[in-house]
Amino acid sequence: MDAALPLTASARGAIARGEAEFQAARQQRRRATLLWGAILLVCLLLAARLSEMTPQALADGLPRIGEYFWRILPSLRWETLFADWETEGSLAGWFYRLDKWAWLIFETSQMALLGTVFGTLIGFALCFVAARNLAPTPWAFHLARRFLEFCRTVPEIVFALIFVWAFGIGPMAGILAIIIHTAGANGKLFAEVVENAETSAMEGVRAAGGNWFHRVRFGVLPQVAPNFLSYTLLRFEINVRGASVLGFVGAGGIGEELYHVISFNYYEEISAIIVLIILSVASIDMISERLRRQLSAGAARG
Repeated sequence: MDAALPLTASARGAIARGEAEFQAARQQRRRATLLWGAILLVCLLLAARLSEMTPQALADGLPRIGEYFWRILPSLRWETLFADWETEGSLAGWFYRLDKWAWLIFETSQMALLGTVFGTLIGFALCFVAARNLAPTPWAFHLARRFLEFCRTVPEIVFALIFVWAFGIGPMAGILAIIIHTAGANGKLFAEVVENAETSAMEGVRAAGGNWFHRVRFGVLPQVAPNFLSYTLLRFEINVRGASVLGFVGAGGIGEELYHVISFNYYEEISAIIVLIILSVASIDMISERLRRQLSAGAARG
């Protein structure tokens, strides 16, 4: 084999300059990383100080958390585990109000379902106007975006408090709060999906003489429908958990009962309700995950 040809002076100079530029850029990136890391650390320390989150506070509070969880554990006994509800130490005795709690959890899921459906419909109606590539006018785009930001920025529990004052205690207040927050959250997600859609189909509809609604219906919607359904199912899971908390302010569902037993320190009832909520949310999560996988598989085959 021929020996490698020696580099010329100009080639060696170019390599040296390239190496110097690379090292300079590398040092600049390192300095920028250190600078932003230091700024982030200062911000975290400031936030911890303002929120009084100190190592001493954590050390003082963690044992009390453990004590509380120890108190809510049921006093089950193996010899009476499967006895009737009047027997101390039995599962039936732990869940002695299962009929009422099961109904309240069902009510909570229906609150989440209604809130998800109507909120998603509102978000769907606004997402195309809130998408930069489909907004009919700039002012319509900004108006839709700001409205969606308002809907998802204000916490659900704040809306629930307002609606409890307006409509009274009950599920109606919780449903309306979920509707507003879902509209803002899903509307934003839907708009981002629309902005990332392929433009070729939209341009084809436009070239064929289609108007704005035709572009949405035939150029965009077939592409984004699977993602819309996936985000809707995910929001339903989130809303089931959220609806469980809204009852703390009188907005219906299992949260009202949970707040009641916490207030009166009915420790075993607290753990029983928490277990039921966990089982319910886990079941809904598994069903929704399977549906999302089927939707993704169908979209891939299509």
